[in-house]
Amino acid sequence: MWTEQFDGYCERVDFTFWSEPVNALTNLAFVLAALWMWPRTRHSPLARAMAAVLMVIGFGSFAFHTTATRWGAMADTAPILGFILLYIFAATRDFFGLAPWKSGLVTLLFFPFAAATVPLFAKLGLGSSAAYAPVPMLIFIYASLLNPRAPKTARGLAVGAALLCLSIGFRMLDDPICALWPMGTHFLWHLLNAVVLAHMIAVYANHIGVKEA
Repeated sequence: MWTEQFDGYCERVDFTFWSEPVNALTNLAFVLAALWMWPRTRHSPLARAMAAVLMVIGFGSFAFHTTATRWGAMADTAPILGFILLYIFAATRDFFGLAPWKSGLVTLLFFPFAAATVPLFAKLGLGSSAAYAPVPMLIFIYASLLNPRAPKTARGLAVGAALLCLSIGFRMLDDPICALWPMGTHFLWHLLNAVVLAHMIAVYANHIGVKEA
């Protein structure tokens, strides 16, 4: 089961290792973004953990876009979920001042939140990208709640959410334009997401007063 291969992206034409060269190699953007953020997060364990997970996202996505297997898909999505949960915990604790145990409970609420909203986004025609749509929605909610007390951080969150919406749009376009553009647009999802995740780490680090290296 875990070694079963499947074709999910426009660029792939067979099941050889380098059948998605652009999708595979653009994962380097995650690694570079992580390396960029690493020295800028040395004073915050949580921000540094985010940078580490960001790098793992690059390796996991590379594994998926080269092997096209079920285990590769898990290696791709598990670090992304880990980053989301880590960020929710950090943002809840440090943006709103909740105790760690309360922040942990809020973090767990992401699962019922996603379970309730993903089907709604799926009905809007987002396809598999519906699984990611709750994330910018949640970021916009956090930005709205945070705006009265920390408008600069709220603006940073809103910018990140808007960029993520654009990134999801590129992910959605991969299949519909495949006949016109055989390379597809999934690689733009990679490139823009690397920017988004680095930006979100920077927003968090700046909020808690971590100075750039």
